[in-house]
Amino acid sequence: MSDIENRTRDVMAKVLQLAPQDISPDISRKNLPAWDSLKHMNLILALEEEFGIEFSDKEIADLNSLHLLVDALRTKHS
Repeated sequence: MSDIENRTRDVMAKVLQLAPQDISPDISRKNLPAWDSLKHMNLILALEEEFGIEFSDKEIADLNSLHLLVDALRTKHS
């Protein structure tokens, strides 16, 4: 697991109020009812702060899974 993925999982666990081990590789808004629209915005803001980046409105709407978040963060962080 990469540093970016580990940091993303840690942020997700805090924002979504889950244990880090409960953040499965296939976690998404579709399969986690607790990941509602408010928590989604809080997650995006927390990730932007953690990584010192900014997502566009279009990106924010599309970043709805761990996989997509990690891919976007890798792209922006490189």
